[in-house]
Amino acid sequence: MKTVQSSFDLENNSLKKPKNKLTPIGDVKFKQKDFLKCPFNYIGGKHKILPQLFTAFPTNNDIFLDMFGGGFNVGINSDASKIIYNDQLTPLVDLFKYLQDNSCDDIINYIETTIKDNNIRKDEKEGFLKFRDKYNQSEEKFPLDLYVLISFSFNYQFRFNNSGEYNNPHGTNRSAFTKNMKDRLIQYINVIHEKDICFLNKDFTKLDYSILTENSFVYCDPPYLITTGSYNDGNRGFKNWTIKEEKNLLKVLSQLDNNGINFALSNVTVHDGKQNELLLDWIEVNEFTALDINSDYSNSNYHKKNREKEKNTEVLVINYPFE
Repeated sequence: MKTVQSSFDLENNSLKKPKNKLTPIGDVKFKQKDFLKCPFNYIGGKHKILPQLFTAFPTNNDIFLDMFGGGFNVGINSDASKIIYNDQLTPLVDLFKYLQDNSCDDIINYIETTIKDNNIRKDEKEGFLKFRDKYNQSEEKFPLDLYVLISFSFNYQFRFNNSGEYNNPHGTNRSAFTKNMKDRLIQYINVIHEKDICFLNKDFTKLDYSILTENSFVYCDPPYLITTGSYNDGNRGFKNWTIKEEKNLLKVLSQLDNNGINFALSNVTVHDGKQNELLLDWIEVNEFTALDINSDYSNSNYHKKNREKEKNTEVLVINYPFE
């Protein structure tokens, strides 16, 4: 690991022809069934590639910081002594905190009772829409009400408009709080109760990185600068991700590297004919390793139908030796 700061200037972005060499992960040590899955569908979730990620991650960490936690598919599967989850979407963080602070029986009982009392059904949307209106009109949003809405929403996703109102449509004849979903939620709650997890709701530039040690590990799955996902357009409750945020993140990661702290950054270097030159230059000048990730997000609502026309290179950028 390097301890000398690169002279590369993010503001000028001086390099023009990045080498763009990718390192294969090689034999994957895990299977997808080895990992716990988030009990709802989060846009851009990493569950499908967890076997590749954890093959590349270092082990025996004292702290695992999931900087852009999202649906918490990654951090919750860490065996670190302490796990720190962070995300800027307040309703999402509040939901995880509620799952952590309350008993599994009480949570399941509330969800099932609420579904019954409000006549929320899979085959018709009237009860769902009334409950959604009730949720949006309430001054204090109850976290489990959001989970009920997610359970009957299109593709099990959550989405907010620019006014902060939940606006995902009903998943007619597709989405419901099924036994499988209930079992997944119970398992998820039990793991949250078992592990030492801290849930934070901060901008990544405001996190206290001084608590990290050389045995800590930071994982970053930020919005991707050159993609068109709804989580990076500044709408629907998600923070706008521009070149300013990208530069700030790279600066934070460079500082972590200077402090001897391992990190891994999920991102794309090429997408639909566009290239993230800033990221590629930063990787090259710092001599970081870009691992080639085999990804397929065909269920995501921003995935193009014509896959043959889409050129997408997903990478995991690491600052530590990998064999």
